[in-house]
Amino acid sequence: MPDVLDASPYDALLLLSFGGPEGPDEVVPFLENVTRGRGIPKERLKEVGQHYFLFGGVSPINDQNRALLDALRKDFAEHGLDLPVYWGNRNWAPYLTDTLREMVRDGRRRILVLATSAYASYSGCRQYRENLADALAALEAEGLELPKIDKLRHYFNHPGFVEPMVDGVVRSLAELPEEVREGAHLAFCTHSIPNSAADTSGPVEEHGDGGAYVRQHLDVARLIADAVRERTGVDHPWQLVYQSRSGAPHIPWLEPDICDHLEERHAAGVPAVVMAPIGFVSDHMEVLYDLDTEATAKAGELGLPVRRSATVGADPRFAAAVRDLVLERAGAERGQEVTPCALGTLGASHNLCPVGCCPARAPRPAAAGADSPYV
Repeated sequence: MPDVLDASPYDALLLLSFGGPEGPDEVVPFLENVTRGRGIPKERLKEVGQHYFLFGGVSPINDQNRALLDALRKDFAEHGLDLPVYWGNRNWAPYLTDTLREMVRDGRRRILVLATSAYASYSGCRQYRENLADALAALEAEGLELPKIDKLRHYFNHPGFVEPMVDGVVRSLAELPEEVREGAHLAFCTHSIPNSAADTSGPVEEHGDGGAYVRQHLDVARLIADAVRERTGVDHPWQLVYQSRSGAPHIPWLEPDICDHLEERHAAGVPAVVMAPIGFVSDHMEVLYDLDTEATAKAGELGLPVRRSATVGADPRFAAAVRDLVLERAGAERGQEVTPCALGTLGASHNLCPVGCCPARAPRPAAAGADSPYV
């Protein structure tokens, strides 16, 4: 039997994600949930809806979260961590409020939250916290006893998040034709967000050009590129690029877009590109459509060989990283001295978001999250 690991004072972990439709009839209601109160034109909803209909109206994110739940429960059981794991979504079933109600009725009073977003930004962190606050307000209105909830820190530079992505890039390079492999460029992809949201991401002292959002992605990209060089002996050129932009044309968003980048690399004579979606925890709709469908089609038009590397998903190393994050936060809450695990130059992120961190772009807009486009 493994030694019993101490997660006290916490008595449950909540996996908090974005949610997605699981059938054609659910696509429009799901998108209406995502965009409620934001005045998004129906034409835009139809456009985004077509992305889902290409895949039978089913987003892969819910099945991927089920796989991650299984991986977490397996890892916890094998390592003696007695901590039940629940799952709730922001925009589709199982809804966050319903899951928190279940947890309260199960007697859970100190809850840790793992959000399926690894980086700092309004939509990737603060909005998750706002959703939690709204759910608690709804339970309070029902007269239920409210639990205390803490969100786990950003994990973008935890080895259990970075190392599976290194493996994915190395595998993708090996899949390229041998004659173009050594000259291949690496395109590290993440979700584009408005420049204004990027510039104010992270604590106030990190605000500026690109803010913490860009700096964190650049640090992870550099870590992966360095590890790939050590593994392969080849120093592949790389760049951070963006995808899934969907805002109004007059509002500046982070660039370059992955399709524009592929055109530029092809024009420069680059023989091949590996697209590495470092901004995403799993292969959900943006990865399947924006990279596997749209960007891959663009590369085909150009005659440019491309491969897309895997996201972390339910990799056992990521499950182990979550266990590490749980024990780290639990020890800190008990007043113990803990040494957070982090790679790169930025160090471990804060446990408590400081005042002014990742402010909303407007008074509490219902912006989309890091698991879904700003539709």
